[in-house]
Amino acid sequence: MKYLSKPLFVAAVAGLLSLPAVASPIAEIETRSAVPVLPAGLVDAWWVDGSEGLDISGLSFCDGELLAVADKVSESIFRLAPESGRNAVALETKADFARPPLPDDQPVLLKARIMHHVSVPLSMDFEGITCDEAGIYLLSERHNRISLLNQDERRGEWLPVRWSEAAKARGFLQQFNGESEGLAKAGDDFWVALERDPRGLLKLSAGDKVGWDFRAIPAVDGLDFRGRSEDIAGLAVYDGALFTLERNAFAVCRRNFDNLKAQWCIHYRGIEEGPAYVYRETSFGKGEGLAVSAQGIFVVLDNNGAGRVAAPEDSRGLLLHLAFPELPMEKR
Repeated sequence: MKYLSKPLFVAAVAGLLSLPAVASPIAEIETRSAVPVLPAGLVDAWWVDGSEGLDISGLSFCDGELLAVADKVSESIFRLAPESGRNAVALETKADFARPPLPDDQPVLLKARIMHHVSVPLSMDFEGITCDEAGIYLLSERHNRISLLNQDERRGEWLPVRWSEAAKARGFLQQFNGESEGLAKAGDDFWVALERDPRGLLKLSAGDKVGWDFRAIPAVDGLDFRGRSEDIAGLAVYDGALFTLERNAFAVCRRNFDNLKAQWCIHYRGIEEGPAYVYRETSFGKGEGLAVSAQGIFVVLDNNGAGRVAAPEDSRGLLLHLAFPELPMEKR
């Protein structure tokens, strides 16, 4: 070893002290707030009788009932009453209603106009459902609008808030059929999921008529989208948090309302693509609807008419009941 003279040693130490600190990988892991990403625990699963060809697309708990919409049905909402110990649940009609007309206060794309007049089932493309004391709200991806069900007159009515123009000006809603995809109500606010390329969230506060509060969704290191679009397909509100269904990562995350950072996530790819449930087409994840209650996390798969590998003629949708993750108290 070659020793330095005292003046040189002092200069060398001073130089080292002036360099920026570089954290070791271990120190970085210890100081970074890692998000737990855990395998989902399957509580139950049910094939949805009567869902063939309808493509269930949204879920929500309303007054204790699990309600659903389908993107190929524009004039009905449905009810699911799954029971433990059974392997199927009936898709029952909760209410029929007259669909809302074409919006007359915003531009309507030619494709949407054609679908409205040519195909009633495809005219609204309902992708989300939520509720409060005023009633039941449906999200139309076709028009990027919210419809309130007038249950006395059995018809849908558009809320005045519209966000297509504002969202497109900010770079969202660039893909036809990849637009507004999930809806949840939290207090006076609506949250809307903007599906993909890019994905995002829109917070609609009371009195907002055009949409201005657009949010990026903070990434989670442990989620794997496997080269597919980073997307968001469903929303739910429970226990003071916003839950996001991140379909192509086969994940559900619990997020903080203020900054949307994930507190934890569960991933269920091993369930959706396991031998008992996997569909014959697996190009993309199939999670579409999300509902959360004290009983756990419910995800419905939109199989887009595909049969499953174990029974190719069976094209029913699938409802999964997933458990909350077991976490240390400080992570809950």
